[in-house]
Amino acid sequence: MKSVCCVFQDGTMVSLRGLCFLLTLFLGSFFGSVFMLGPVLPLMLLSPAWYRWVTDRIVATWLTLPVALLELVFGVKVVITGDGFVPGERSVIIMNHRTRLDWMFLWCCLLRYSYLRLEKICLKAALKAVPGFGWAMQVACFIFIRRRWEEDRAHMANMLQYFCHIKEPLQLLLFPEGTDLTENTRARSDEFAEKNGLPKYEYVLHPRTTGFTFIVDMLRKGDNLDAVHDITVAYPQNIPQTERHLLLGLFPREIHFHVRRFSAACLPSSAEQLQRWCQERWREKEQRLCAFYRSEPRRFDQPEARVPPCKSQLRVALIKAASLLYWSAFITLCCAGLWLWTALRLYFLLMVIFFLCQQRVTGGVELMELACHRRWSGAQVKQD
Repeated sequence: MKSVCCVFQDGTMVSLRGLCFLLTLFLGSFFGSVFMLGPVLPLMLLSPAWYRWVTDRIVATWLTLPVALLELVFGVKVVITGDGFVPGERSVIIMNHRTRLDWMFLWCCLLRYSYLRLEKICLKAALKAVPGFGWAMQVACFIFIRRRWEEDRAHMANMLQYFCHIKEPLQLLLFPEGTDLTENTRARSDEFAEKNGLPKYEYVLHPRTTGFTFIVDMLRKGDNLDAVHDITVAYPQNIPQTERHLLLGLFPREIHFHVRRFSAACLPSSAEQLQRWCQERWREKEQRLCAFYRSEPRRFDQPEARVPPCKSQLRVALIKAASLLYWSAFITLCCAGLWLWTALRLYFLLMVIFFLCQQRVTGGVELMELACHRRWSGAQVKQD
């Protein structure tokens, strides 16, 4: 797909393919929230566990869309080395945060080696207010944090206890560095290293381990953790740092993921030991990335991970092709339906008002889900 650019009066250049990519993702998430996720919201009142089962699978259909666009339309090459995944296992995924888009690029890896319906992301609370994307993430029950530990600790505990109680397997993505790697964040990381007698890193930031150790401890206590997946992401050619780079059509030509799997049974038991364990993984990442960017060609010095039998190359290719066809048809039909039918426009308006208002009233759809679960749990206790 050739890169065609539009130049605005202020000199800003926007690539048409970048605009098409972001517009397709936005319309998919916006219409998906209204017309696919909206109708199942009442199920939350009847059975939060069944509601979670259904919505996880609906959200997973959308997560295949950026993978299909990146690989089939824009020709992004994905290379995965190391241990890979055991499909369906419950895990915490820790990854270096090279760009603001790593979380989305990871879906290319998970589509091949795991199940996208299992993924949850720990991310900034401000993102839940974004129309379309934020609504879908709320319904997906992602864990939103405010970076104020006392508040985040209580919210994380409630969310993780909920997942454990309904026995819902999950793979929770966590960026211990807290932010993406830039010149400013590297400078702050170097200051932290100097104050604490730690080495300075070039390719990663020093991790914050409090949230990681808390999450691992909670999931282990809830018997909902099989492994920790330590993933190192690298971009051997161009590095799209922000969403603006995608808007300009600067998609990564290659994305490399190196996966190390650590069984939950092999992890340290105490919080202090687990913090040191996480810090050691980041020391290894720095060494691994140093070797990666100094090699020619740039690659991780490990064999490619073995693809699970249930994730054959043909099956993954069919899923990506089906995703493009489905979402193209879905977005087109939604636009046509809104143009032709008054009843559909009324429903659309009501759902948009609901998503805009519920966050101010309840704090988010995921908090409504927790409230419904507490109500049902309390009712079951009284019956017992």
